[in-house]
Amino acid sequence: MEVSRKSIIFAAILLLIKHVYVTEGGKRAVATHRRHGKFNNKKLRIMKKLFVMAVAAMLATVSVNAQNMFVKPMVGIDFAKYSGDVEDTKMKVGLVAGAEFGYKIAEPFAVTAGALVAMQGSGYKDTDYTKDYKSTLTYLNIPILANYEIIPGLAIKAGLQPGFLLSAKDKGKEYYGGGWTEFDHSGTEGLKKFALSIPMGLSYEISDFVIDARYNLGLTKINDHGDGSIKNSIIMLTLGYKIPF
Repeated sequence: MEVSRKSIIFAAILLLIKHVYVTEGGKRAVATHRRHGKFNNKKLRIMKKLFVMAVAAMLATVSVNAQNMFVKPMVGIDFAKYSGDVEDTKMKVGLVAGAEFGYKIAEPFAVTAGALVAMQGSGYKDTDYTKDYKSTLTYLNIPILANYEIIPGLAIKAGLQPGFLLSAKDKGKEYYGGGWTEFDHSGTEGLKKFALSIPMGLSYEISDFVIDARYNLGLTKINDHGDGSIKNSIIMLTLGYKIPF
């Protein structure tokens, strides 16, 4: 739960002033502005009112922040393939899991930032020399999105998504020596460790559950060698649960 720094400082100052005016035994004493040894009750009443108002303002700030901020654990699948200077690719299915944090700026605008582990990559069509060939690239993606609520529950979104390559694996079968042999290779050699994409899509919220559909358009190439440019192309479907805090 986030509290405004100004609210904390303001409340702390008034607490300090109140402490100066009130002794441990509950007897009221004058710290400043004495007049003939008698306490100015009018000033004390004003300070008490200011103190109550400060606490109320701080609690209101906490309440507003709690209503506007949320965390959303989410899980789903993606349909991934390579695009660009590559042939015979097809969609492959992978898993996506993580969480996003959001802040509702003002109706109908909100911003979100998250951390999602996604199994991306691509499948390949069968050829005379390979079949069941899949390339899996696992990324840690950081989607940063602006959200606009069209109607209650339905929002459109777009933003930027840096991605960091965690692992890579090629698996399938190749024709060799008159028969099919399975291969399973791991390693990130020849691949860039960073990828940037533009996520865009829709989400629909019902009873704090959020259905999210996005397309991630790859901006940077993922291959570190060669003259061609291979990029990620992802369709992502997730189900999340919105938890205010």
